[in-house]
Amino acid sequence: MGRACVDYYHTSDDSLNIEVWSNVAETDVIPVNYLFRSYHQMPALEITALQHCRGHVLDIGACAGPHSLWLQEHGHKVTALETSPGACEIMQKRGVRNIIHDDFFRLSANCQYDTLLMMMNGMGIVGSINRLGTFFAKARRLLAPGGQIVVDSSDLRYLFLQDDGSLLIQLNNKYYGEVEYRMSYKGEKGRRFPWLFIDDQLLEFYAGKHGFRMERLALGNHYDYLARLTPQT
Repeated sequence: MGRACVDYYHTSDDSLNIEVWSNVAETDVIPVNYLFRSYHQMPALEITALQHCRGHVLDIGACAGPHSLWLQEHGHKVTALETSPGACEIMQKRGVRNIIHDDFFRLSANCQYDTLLMMMNGMGIVGSINRLGTFFAKARRLLAPGGQIVVDSSDLRYLFLQDDGSLLIQLNNKYYGEVEYRMSYKGEKGRRFPWLFIDDQLLEFYAGKHGFRMERLALGNHYDYLARLTPQT
C-alpha cells in the first residue's frame, strides 16, 4: 500500500492498481487513485461517518489521508494512525499534521480521543471474532469520557446466498466473515493477513457483551452499514 501511495503521489498515474486476493472471492483490484479520493468521491457511508466525527479524532488506518485531510480542513483536531511508512510519508507531504506510525493494538494510551474513526470496513483490523474482546478493551482505554467509535463493516452473507434465498454456510466452521487477504503491487506480494467482516447483529451482540452500546447510523446499498459504538457507564 505504501509503495503504491508513493508512486501515485509522484506520477498521478490513474492506471495503477493494487491486486487483492482473498480466500472467499475472486481476485479484485483497488485503483490506487481511490486511496487519494476527495470528499465528493467518497461513498455515502464515509461522508456520513465524517459528519458524525467530533472532538479529537483518531483516524485508524488512515492510508493516504483522505479522511484526515477533510477533518483538518473543517476544524477538527485529528491524528492519523497508519502502519505503512510509505503511506505516512505521503500523508505528511499532503499536509496531514499529526501522524502516528504504529499499529492500533500497540498504540500507547497516553492520549485519549473523542472519536475513533475506522473506515473501509474498519472492523477488519480485528481479524477474527476471538479478538473482539481485545479490541473493545483497547478502544475503551483510548476513548476520552463520552467518546465514540464510528466504524463501517459488511455482512458477507451475500457470498453464500442460494437461488432459493437460503444460505449455504457450514455452522461448524469459523464465522463466515473471517477472511484471509493478500495484496500485491507491481508483482510484489505482501504477507497474508486476517480481516473481519462482521454483520451488524453480531457486532451489536459482542459490543453489549463487552460493555458498549451500538447504534446503526446508516445502511449501505450492499450489505454494508455504519455504526456508532459507545461505552456504557
